[in-house]
Amino acid sequence: MNRLLIAALPCALAACATPSGVTTSSGPPLAVPTLSHTVVLTKLDSPWDMAFLADGTMFFTEKCLGLSARKPDGAVVKLLGMKDAKGYASNANDLFCEGQAGMAGVAVDPSFASNRYIYVYSTSSLTAPGTNRVMRLKVNDGMTAVSDRTDIVADIQYKPRASDHPFGGPGAHNGGRLRFNPGDGFLYVTTGDTHNGVVPQSPTLIGGKVLRIDRDGKAAPNNGAPAGFDPRVYTYGHRNPQGITFRPGTNQAYTAENGPWHSDEVTALVPGGNAGWDPRPNVGGRGACPDNYCGYSPNQMGAMDPRQRAAFMPMTDTKTYPAAMKPAWNNDGLSQGMFGATFLSGPQWKAWNGRMVVGFGGIGIHGTPVGNRLDVLDISRDGASATRTTVNLPMPAVRFRSLVQGPDGNLYVANDEGNISRLTPN
Repeated sequence: MNRLLIAALPCALAACATPSGVTTSSGPPLAVPTLSHTVVLTKLDSPWDMAFLADGTMFFTEKCLGLSARKPDGAVVKLLGMKDAKGYASNANDLFCEGQAGMAGVAVDPSFASNRYIYVYSTSSLTAPGTNRVMRLKVNDGMTAVSDRTDIVADIQYKPRASDHPFGGPGAHNGGRLRFNPGDGFLYVTTGDTHNGVVPQSPTLIGGKVLRIDRDGKAAPNNGAPAGFDPRVYTYGHRNPQGITFRPGTNQAYTAENGPWHSDEVTALVPGGNAGWDPRPNVGGRGACPDNYCGYSPNQMGAMDPRQRAAFMPMTDTKTYPAAMKPAWNNDGLSQGMFGATFLSGPQWKAWNGRMVVGFGGIGIHGTPVGNRLDVLDISRDGASATRTTVNLPMPAVRFRSLVQGPDGNLYVANDEGNISRLTPN
């Protein structure tokens, strides 16, 4: 189990934080919740994401199999499978998985009760050599099948070949998280840089971005993308954001993003903002790099301190891009495979109500400690800083892939052990 780290909060008015939790001017300190653990689904194949209906129905994806639904009574219905996946109501022969690519994010339309729409991010062979796309599907009334597939975004980059870089196989840095913002009602889509140096800062290639679109895939208004950019782009200059979530009360968007051997980052997004990742050769004084991608160049690797590596090529390059969005938190300079993120909401979460929880799945190479934990972040109101509490897990530490708060107020987590579990605060 991980050690519970309680970070002190700043004083506010006449109230101050104590090591046991949060103090408010209207009452005693709020305790940090303890968690109990229940396995909801097991023996899954790389469960990647989840989305809920109000009645507790849970849609979930398995990266190399497809989309399923767990009904409130616990019955599982396999809705849409990849080619040759067994037991699904229907199969899509163009969908495939390779490396980090496959069926990833899933989201429920805010108007699901009337339109029955859900959205899935998956990798497709329809356009050679392959693309990532956002598919809109219609779920039937019996929750037994999907139909009316419409690919509302069909041009997200995919990495089709291997390279000389570590983890440089096909499908690398694939992004793929989908979330609706409860404030503006638009769909936010995270995309990865696909190990292509030109992608993150490109105005026309939509990898390495966060897209903000309507349910038909059209650009939402006021995205703020610079002149010449694809109008669907909300923010750019990203490496591989695997989490996106919205702060209760303000609906401010935050990403959780994997770093290059250093500096996993959580960042508050602003319309048209640049996240500051630019792995092209000959940027910021660096020279040539293998495959024209400097994100895994030699000066990013080895046993040197991660802060030294960051000095060679920062995750957020404020020297080259002074106006880049600065992260609220950077995981103490380490990269440990930060995946899903969500804000916890409700009094059952006690001192963690309104704070962000992030999941890790680091594999511990090149001197980086293994992650495999959950952290709770208390992010300042301006999104410029944060303090961390590491969760005392009620089950063995595993590699987490997705975190979603269900309609019952509990936290659901998917992991590489093939399980989806429910964490209940007490």
